[in-house]
Amino acid sequence: MRNIFIIHGSYGYPGENWFPWLKKELEKLGNRVFVPEFPIPKDDIEGHSLDKWVKAFEPYKKFVNKDTIVIAHSRGCSFIFQLLPILEIKIDSLFLVGAFVDYDQWRPDVYDKYDSFQAKPYLWKRIRQLAGQIEVFQSTNDVIPISEGQFIADWLKAKIHIIKNAGHFNIATYKKFKEFPFLLGRVKLRV
Repeated sequence: MRNIFIIHGSYGYPGENWFPWLKKELEKLGNRVFVPEFPIPKDDIEGHSLDKWVKAFEPYKKFVNKDTIVIAHSRGCSFIFQLLPILEIKIDSLFLVGAFVDYDQWRPDVYDKYDSFQAKPYLWKRIRQLAGQIEVFQSTNDVIPISEGQFIADWLKAKIHIIKNAGHFNIATYKKFKEFPFLLGRVKLRV
């Protein structure tokens, strides 16, 4: 049995998108699956806070070990980029869905609401050392350019999957993302 984490993104919550479906499918395989809920802003002025997300993860630290799998979506990827070097615990694998790095470059209109996730540089070499296998999933028609995923994959020496017309891998883009069979297939290779 592995401990598996599914990390939501900006304005997200555990019961959206493919998260409940994936949790159920991975639990059927005998895994313990956590989908933590992170604090989201109450208004457009407040913005997301890395410190609040790290604090919200505190109760889950005891479940992170060498066999842990982390699956992150969107802002959740940025969170994991900061969290892994803080935890200093090597995990089995990391799956990054709709990840990004340079939010300022492609969304300068809202960058100031998210800068705490990017205030400190990402420690790419350390992240690479702390995750056994890393896979990146990017879409051909997401607001996040494929170049962001490629940049991440290059720095982390990760396998990248370019998925045609998947939007931002959420139901806001496509209703079909109540499930994500391709991701499940990739994760099953690790359990």
